[in-house]
Amino acid sequence: METIESAQECMQVCLRNCSCTAYSYGKSGCSIWHGQLINVKQYNNGTVNSDGEILFLRLAAGEVQSWGNNTKGRRRMIIGLIVGAFGLLVMLLIIWMGKTKWCGHPLNNTEDGYGVIAFKYVDLQHATKNFSEKLGGGGFGSVFKGVLRDSTAIAVKMLDGARQGEKQFRAEVSTIGMIQHVNLVKLIGFCCEGNQRMLVYEHMANRSLDAHIFQGNGTMLDWSTRYRIAIGVAKGLSYLHESCHDCIIHCDMKPENILLDVSRVPKIADFGMAKLMGRNFSRVLTTMRGTVGYLAPEWISGVAIMEKVDVYSYGMVLLEIMSGRRNSSPQECTSNSDHDVYFPVQVARTLLEGDVGSLVDQQLYGDINMEEVERAFKVACWCIQDHDFERPTMGDVVQVLEGLVEVGMPPVPRLLQAICGSSYST
Repeated sequence: METIESAQECMQVCLRNCSCTAYSYGKSGCSIWHGQLINVKQYNNGTVNSDGEILFLRLAAGEVQSWGNNTKGRRRMIIGLIVGAFGLLVMLLIIWMGKTKWCGHPLNNTEDGYGVIAFKYVDLQHATKNFSEKLGGGGFGSVFKGVLRDSTAIAVKMLDGARQGEKQFRAEVSTIGMIQHVNLVKLIGFCCEGNQRMLVYEHMANRSLDAHIFQGNGTMLDWSTRYRIAIGVAKGLSYLHESCHDCIIHCDMKPENILLDVSRVPKIADFGMAKLMGRNFSRVLTTMRGTVGYLAPEWISGVAIMEKVDVYSYGMVLLEIMSGRRNSSPQECTSNSDHDVYFPVQVARTLLEGDVGSLVDQQLYGDINMEEVERAFKVACWCIQDHDFERPTMGDVVQVLEGLVEVGMPPVPRLLQAICGSSYST
C-alpha cells in the first residue's frame, strides 16, 4: 500500500477503487478491503487488529437511506411500545379504581364533599361480620354495626318494605346524602342489589337518647347536657324544615331516633325515610309500638301532613328529655290524681300553678336552671297544641330555647284532656 499520511487520504484511496468495500487507518497505516467482508473475529492468525482500529464500510447511497429508514422504524416501534405500555398501565389503574369504588369509595365525589358511596352487598356482609351485631330495629328494618376496611365504624340499616326501583332508590338516596348538618346523622352510602335496600350511616358511639334517659344503662345526663341536646335537636329539625331545597318532614321523631356522638352532640337519624318507604311508611308508622305516642292528631284525622307534625313530636320528646320518664299512653290516664294524669297534661297544668321544678328528672337532685326549665316546658306545651297553626315553627323553638325570644303561657291541650277524660277546665 502506498504511503498514506492521514485517514482522509485513506478514505480517498478507497473511494477511487471500485472494488474497495472498506478501509481502516491506524498505527499500521491505511488498510483497504476488497470483495466480501468476513468476520475477522473468527480467526486467530493475527488478522484481528488488536489496536482497536475503526473499520469504515463503503455503502451505496440507497443502502444508507435504507439503513436510516430502518433506524427511524425502530425508533417508531420503541416509541409505540412505550406509549402502548403506558396506555395499558392507565387502563389497569382505571379498572382498579373502579373496583375499589364498589368497595367503599365515593361514586360522586363532588366539590362540596357530598359523595355517597355505593356498597356491594358482600362488602357490607363482610363489614358487619354477616350482620351479627344488631344495634336495634323497628318497623322500617334492623340496624347492624360494622367496620369498613379503613376502620370507620358504620351503622347499616337493612330496610324492610322499600319497593322502589333501583333508579328511584338511588335518586332518593342521593338527595338524602346531600343533606349535611351537625345535628343530623351523616349518610355514608347505600346498597341496592336485587331486593336488598340498605342505608349506611356513621356510627354513633353513645347510642340513642332513650338509653340515657329511660333505661338506666347509659350515662346519666346532667341538666346542661339535656338542654344542649334539646337545642341541637331543634336546630336539626329547623334545618330540615326551613333550610333544605325542599321541606323535609321527618315524621318519626322520638328518642330512639336521636343519637349521641362521642361528645354527646345530638344527631337526628332516619330523616328522609318517608320518601324512601313511600306508601308503606304511613301504615308502618301508625302501627309501630312506641311511636304512636309521638304522633300528631293529623295522623289520625287524615288531614294533610305538614312539617308541624314534627313540631308536635318534638314537644313530646322535649317533655321526656326534661322529666326523664316516658309519656304515659292516653289509655292509662285517669283523673283521680295528678300522678295518674297523662304527663303532658300534667305539665300544662303545673305550668299554670307555677311548680315546674317538680316535673324535672329526680336524678338531677335539683341541680337545674329554673329559667331554662320553665322555658323548655312552655315550649313543649306550645308544640303539642291540638291544631298545627297553634304550634310554633322549629325556628321559633330554637330562638325561645336560646333565650332570644320570650314565650307566653300555653293553654292545656284540649284534645289530650279529652282523651284522658279529664274534667279540668281551661
